[in-house]
Amino acid sequence: MAALGAGRAAAGGLLRVPQGLLRARSLGAWRALSAPAALRDAPRGKSENAKPEGTFQVTMLPGDGVGPELMHAVKEVFKAASVPVVFDEHHLSEVQNMASEEKLDQVVDSMKESKVALIGKIHTPMEYKGELASYDMRLRRKLDLFANVVHVKSLPGYKTRHNNLDLVIIREQTEGEYSSLEHESAKGVIECLKIITRAKSQRIAKFAFDFATKKGRSKVTAVHKANIMKLGDGLFLQCCEEVAELYPKIKFDTMIIDNCCMQGCLLPVLGRTAVQGSHPPLPSAQLVQNPYQFDVLVMPNLYGNIIDNLAAGLVGGAGVVPGESYSAEYAVFEMGARHPFAQAVGRNIANPTAMLLSAANMLRHLNLEFHSNLIADAVKKVIKVGKVRTRDLGGYCTTSDFVKSVIDNLHPHYGA
Repeated sequence: MAALGAGRAAAGGLLRVPQGLLRARSLGAWRALSAPAALRDAPRGKSENAKPEGTFQVTMLPGDGVGPELMHAVKEVFKAASVPVVFDEHHLSEVQNMASEEKLDQVVDSMKESKVALIGKIHTPMEYKGELASYDMRLRRKLDLFANVVHVKSLPGYKTRHNNLDLVIIREQTEGEYSSLEHESAKGVIECLKIITRAKSQRIAKFAFDFATKKGRSKVTAVHKANIMKLGDGLFLQCCEEVAELYPKIKFDTMIIDNCCMQGCLLPVLGRTAVQGSHPPLPSAQLVQNPYQFDVLVMPNLYGNIIDNLAAGLVGGAGVVPGESYSAEYAVFEMGARHPFAQAVGRNIANPTAMLLSAANMLRHLNLEFHSNLIADAVKKVIKVGKVRTRDLGGYCTTSDFVKSVIDNLHPHYGA
């Protein structure tokens, strides 16, 4: 609110933010959930002198595909909005031969200083080159980015099959099927280990319930496959149930992953005997057919990857859903549905909405509330008016057209 007040008092479009606020740094996942414990003084590193006084340093990884174009869009909008952020840009890419342990260490060192990053999709090639863990996963493990949060929310003015959606997908993203533990036990036989631990299952469950409490959400749904993976997913489900008991005001339920993704009613297919016989009635509508039943969903790694992309399609696709990942110390802001969109590279057609909204969320995380609202409101206004839309939303406009329209909608917000 201090940043908002400063913005209203600014003259000629220039923003002055209290120095005390600028010195405050947010150190990770629990900042939004318990601010007093998470706001600390910024560490003073060797690059501190390289940035202007009164600005925030943010690590930037453009990534692959249209990532660099989307980051350019963010820079243009930040410049137009006079956002007090300086980007420490690094390029980490396996497909562009810009990935090495040295580059990974440079990114980690930058994150240790900034605590906050804005990243594009780092594409993971399918070819096995001696390392099972991708650089994307290695980065997330080094920073212990255990919680991925994707807020799926309808955009006013853009109609889809389901309007007024508002649900949150929380995904554990440091273990599960992404543990990179595979080997050939016999010729033609590959064993791939899925790791589920009590400590990390309890941690992500607590994160989900803390998130629901802080944000005024009423229900948490644990998504699993414990009917088949009785030990692995069974442990995850048990941890969620144990944590749920500590939050009596939050409703808790569970759902099997394939049921969660179900598109419609199965009863007409089964016939009258299924309805009138001894079989229990099957759920008639889940995520695709009736997403309104969900509020906050928490799940292991792979399920979260699938649900993120499925849910993004309900509100307009990968181009409009922002995402973020948290550890106890760091915060990374990215697209909710991670897709490099390589076929759009250089064609000026990518939708920058998701990246701009992620950048706005990042500014809110940095307590730059005024700038956050300024940019998010401008993006949403462009979509609501509907005159400038990229191809994925049924329009014919370019990325540059969209960015220009967002910038044009920034200025009316500045007080005269």
